[in-house]
Amino acid sequence: MQTDKQEEKGIWKVIGASSVGTLIEWYDFYIFGSLAVVIANQFFPQTNPTAALLSTLATFAAGFIVRPFGALVFGRLGDIVGRKYTFLLTLVIMGGSTFAIGLVPGYDRIGFAAPILVLILRLMQGLALGGEYGGAATYVAEHAPANKRGFYTSWIQTTATLGLFVSLGVILLTRHSLDSDPQQSIAKFNDWGWRIPFLVSILLVIVSIYIRLKMNESPLFAKLKKEGKTSVNPLRESFVHKANLKMVLLALFGATMGQGVVWYTGQFYAQSFIENVCKVDFDQSRTLLIWAILFATPFFVVFGGWSDKVGRKWIMMVGMALAIFTYRPLFSQLYHLADPSEKTELTEKRTLQITLQPLAGSADSLRKTITVSHYEDGMQLTETRTDTLYADAGKTTLKPVVKINKTIGSSSYWSMVVLVFIMILYVTMVYGPIAAFLVELFPTKIRYTSMSLPYHIGNGVFGGLTPFIATLLTTIYVDDKLSGLMYPILVAVVCLVIGSLYISNKIDPNVND
Repeated sequence: MQTDKQEEKGIWKVIGASSVGTLIEWYDFYIFGSLAVVIANQFFPQTNPTAALLSTLATFAAGFIVRPFGALVFGRLGDIVGRKYTFLLTLVIMGGSTFAIGLVPGYDRIGFAAPILVLILRLMQGLALGGEYGGAATYVAEHAPANKRGFYTSWIQTTATLGLFVSLGVILLTRHSLDSDPQQSIAKFNDWGWRIPFLVSILLVIVSIYIRLKMNESPLFAKLKKEGKTSVNPLRESFVHKANLKMVLLALFGATMGQGVVWYTGQFYAQSFIENVCKVDFDQSRTLLIWAILFATPFFVVFGGWSDKVGRKWIMMVGMALAIFTYRPLFSQLYHLADPSEKTELTEKRTLQITLQPLAGSADSLRKTITVSHYEDGMQLTETRTDTLYADAGKTTLKPVVKINKTIGSSSYWSMVVLVFIMILYVTMVYGPIAAFLVELFPTKIRYTSMSLPYHIGNGVFGGLTPFIATLLTTIYVDDKLSGLMYPILVAVVCLVIGSLYISNKIDPNVND
């Protein structure tokens, strides 16, 4: 009995030490995506705001595209040298790259060198994360008892969502603490305050490095190393041997790529859609996601633990199926909740403000028209229209720049929280059991390499490209606000079919130990 308690205490120390570092790495990785609109203004020319946003999302996606290469490099290292020191190295690379992004001068100071430097650092982040997750999941799984592997590894699964949660919280806290005047605080944040969330990450990384230095090597890997049975060439054994390659491909096309698009649709594209398509206020689009994450996160552990009893497969498949059939209705409802054409305007409360600003060295003027409309349900819509008044009547008037910002009412706000919560619930279904599922597919001596590659191709490439491709589709099919959902739904359908037909629900948890 005493031994069982000591083992239980030991596994929680392992989970805690692994989770803190992994959470910080996810924080570092996702802080970029959470600030996509602000970063677009800082590092890209503003002649075309849509192109700048797409360029930022492409840079964000680049970090995902290189994750499989990180999986290969660090996976091989982890299967030869060990789990502990490999994902300690990835933490250092991730923390250093994130800190450096906070120091890069803007486009207005160094021109195109700015986005190039940010892209390089983003690629470094992707490489580091490619080695982190597989190491942390493998490390915890190899400490956990086989009959509770789903439950214990699901705690590692929470770190990805909690990393996003922390990044959103730090952004909002920073944004509101720079000045007592809200407008001045926002202006300062957009100017230079956005760098603070990047810079403070170095303190979190230092703490995590200290914790990880005190960790011991995985017992299963240590046993292999002592017996001289570690893999000499993990890459060859993982991807040349036919039986193992089959498992790698099945993991990718039958599980991880569907899990990836569900993850990034429910948490990243949902936020992008609410902010950029629904035009909901910056703060509200973040806080409603924070609430949804807070309510949904415990279900990672619920579904992870449940998978120990009923198997991993069908929990993941049902999560994908629900996403496929309900994404369009859920996103459609998000749009309708913020659509002013479906609300009653209080016309007597409408205000109009017009200001003229002479342009230096010219007789022309810049005209800014701000219209504020109020609605019965509490929504407030602010439309800012900026155009140029030419002194020469013969000059062609340029198309005005129009910005719309909506502060939605309480009822609509909490309805959106519920809708996003449902989407994140799907995330917990596909993501909660998947670490244990991947670990159990592969032998211990090549596990780090074998599980990392399909995970990071599925999650990083197929999933990470979701915000970029979905946003791009909305610029092509402008009449269909939900056109961006074509990509995640199609990928999830392919994965659901392959996974349902070819993945076994009965995997012996001890077979590859």
